[in-house]
Amino acid sequence: MSILEYNGAAIIAMSGKNCVAIASDNRLGISYQTVAMDFQKIFQMNDSLMVGLAGLASDVQTLDQLLRFRMNLYELREERQMTPKVFTNLLSTMLYEKRFGPYFCEPVIAGLDEAGKPFLSTMDLIGAQAAAKDFVVAGTCDGNLYGMCETLYKPDMEEEELFETIAQALLASVDRDALSGWGGVVHVITEKGIVSRELKGRQD
Repeated sequence: MSILEYNGAAIIAMSGKNCVAIASDNRLGISYQTVAMDFQKIFQMNDSLMVGLAGLASDVQTLDQLLRFRMNLYELREERQMTPKVFTNLLSTMLYEKRFGPYFCEPVIAGLDEAGKPFLSTMDLIGAQAAAKDFVVAGTCDGNLYGMCETLYKPDMEEEELFETIAQALLASVDRDALSGWGGVVHVITEKGIVSRELKGRQD
């Protein structure tokens, strides 16, 4: 088993019409043993930017704290909020700096850019970026997630339809993976703010 699969995770980000959604499961496990059902994997960086971290739980929490520190430093120096593109480059650089002893995390970035358009990106554990217009996934059931997203995704979805689509894609995917699941959480980012909803899933 890869160290990236040790704690289990499932994260999706999907774009809509002037909105973007990011969702994750809640499970924290040690291989096939479930330890907690309320583990946070998605972190809010500012009013229009969130990052999901799939991978080793200790590195997820370390990276979150490190990213907050770098974001605050940027805002103090620049007197403005970091855009998703700049944040992606910052995170990519941070991961590449540690390439010989990497953080075992695969980040998923979702946000709205300065024009209010959706921005999606993901990368591997050494910071190799992969941007997308429709959806990005990460975690132990990424094959299932890709299949569900390709089936359900439509361009230019409104907020409610986007929520329904990403929620169904997540729940259907984690049901077929023993390392992730136990409910989930969906965050929909719009120009008006962030709406968060919890999902009830199978608990077995």
